[in-house]
Amino acid sequence: MILRTTLSFFALLILARILGKKQLGQLTFFHYITGITFGSIASEIASQEETPFLDGMISLIWWSALTYLMTLITIKSKKARVLIDDKPTIVVQNGLILESALKKNRLHLDELTMMLREQAIFSVQDVQYALLETNGKLSVLQKTSEQVATKQDVKADVSPPTYLPTEVISDGQLIKENLVELELTEDWVMKKLKKQNVQAVEDVYFAQIQTNGSLYISLKDKARHSSP
Repeated sequence: MILRTTLSFFALLILARILGKKQLGQLTFFHYITGITFGSIASEIASQEETPFLDGMISLIWWSALTYLMTLITIKSKKARVLIDDKPTIVVQNGLILESALKKNRLHLDELTMMLREQAIFSVQDVQYALLETNGKLSVLQKTSEQVATKQDVKADVSPPTYLPTEVISDGQLIKENLVELELTEDWVMKKLKKQNVQAVEDVYFAQIQTNGSLYISLKDKARHSSP
């Protein structure tokens, strides 16, 4: 049984790598069922002594081959893709719920409103379009009046950030490798600390450089309570 389990484990690992990331990243109903069956066959080989090992391995490999073949077919053929994975369905249009679309997808109102709330949308009338994707997720386009304004909309500065927010002090210790990557020096850090009335690195619990070059500082409790 140890040998069967070990061989099943590595067979499953190799076949999963061959099938790629779609099983997890784009989990349509077809891939969901395929994944469950894939694991069930492997567990049957590993745990059921009465199951002939060779038969089980052939079944596992052939199931993987069929899954891989269907994946190739869906890549090449749009009709096959729709047949196997279906296509996105509009369930809300211009603030109106399409009852027929909900019934077709066996989705009730409570599920729809819950999925909208998960995207911080509490009113259906704020939705221009809502599409139920083939993986069961809801994609939403809000009405123009309800969309969040971007920096371009308000003519704010859209230049790229000077720095990537990076930790430079952790629990009173300078992270020198991060300073090197940012092309900064210890003297630069000390000047920034002194501007905020911090005299020693040891007093800092956490410090992070911000996108604009400023330094966020969180002092240790002892230093915070002793500061004026």
